[in-house]
Amino acid sequence: MVHKVSLGRMKLTDFRNYAEVALTFDARHVVLTGDNGAGKTNLLEAVSFLSPGRGLRRAAYADITRVGAEAGFTIFADVDGMEGEVAIGTGIESNDESTSRKLRLNGTAVKTIDELTDHLRVLWLTPAMDGLFTGTSSDRRRFLDRLVLSLDPAHGRRAGDFERAMRSRNRLLSEGRFDPAWLTGIESQMASLGVAMALARQEMLGLLSRLIDERHEEMPFPSAVLELSGFFDNQFDRPAIDLEDDYAALLRDGRHRDAAAGRTLDGPHRADLLVRHKAKDIEAERCSTGEQKALLVGLILAHARLVANMTGHAPVLLLDEIAAHLDEGRRAALFDLVDGLGGQAFMTGTDRAMFAALGERAQFFTVSGGTVEG
Repeated sequence: MVHKVSLGRMKLTDFRNYAEVALTFDARHVVLTGDNGAGKTNLLEAVSFLSPGRGLRRAAYADITRVGAEAGFTIFADVDGMEGEVAIGTGIESNDESTSRKLRLNGTAVKTIDELTDHLRVLWLTPAMDGLFTGTSSDRRRFLDRLVLSLDPAHGRRAGDFERAMRSRNRLLSEGRFDPAWLTGIESQMASLGVAMALARQEMLGLLSRLIDERHEEMPFPSAVLELSGFFDNQFDRPAIDLEDDYAALLRDGRHRDAAAGRTLDGPHRADLLVRHKAKDIEAERCSTGEQKALLVGLILAHARLVANMTGHAPVLLLDEIAAHLDEGRRAALFDLVDGLGGQAFMTGTDRAMFAALGERAQFFTVSGGTVEG
């Protein structure tokens, strides 16, 4: 039995083009319509800040704060979450040296933003992701790691620790400081963290692939074949300790090569997510634009189903301009699938008529120049 997670109320202050706005939701899906540039995606971005990270745009905090605001932005939300009702408050805090995001749960400050994952999981699909299959490997790694984070919140900390260790190693090598004790210690840390990252990615892909295979006949969107490439390919059936030893040895033997290159050339930071259209058996990047969009929609919906199955709670879905490039039949099928997940989805579009198939399953809001009307 999948339990519903939903937002009941959200208030923004000095967030993007909103000086202040308060919205009340009734647990149904939410449809935001209005002209381009009205601020629909800004509202989705605010919801995305109820998860760890920098939101669906990955923007600098200074760019998110409303122009002319005296302080940073704030977001408050009442959520019927995975551990019951919770009041979430988040925003930025600045001093002379840095700007950081702070979090309060039920009015109490918490140490880490990762605690948000105890209460809800937020997934999104935006037009900026349409070029995922033809874009850079770093974009696909970031996408993949967001998928992993939804199931394994510790993955983000491992990735951050790995990046810091790798920067330390790169700095030592660039300065010509080949101290074996320092480098061996750093490389041992990189090996442990790097293999753990790779195994978490591989496990998630395995779970997702099995779910796609089991449900492909039910889906109106094409199925994807997923593979991880670029780091210990086809070796993840081996014991983790052996992979760690091999990676540490690879780093040790590659010190002079990496020093000359100015970066670490082997590791999970070089991996790539390979996607194929299952029915046509061709790489996703060779598919038409419409087929790529359909593949991506199917992949996000399958992942949302996996999160619901694994956690027992449906994720909150953010679907920006989701109906724009789908025909009427596929739109109706999409809405049925989203509704069947058992959670709450936030969707945007310029034309309310595109969402007619949702009927009474959704609340409709009109967005215009920093105001929202229900």
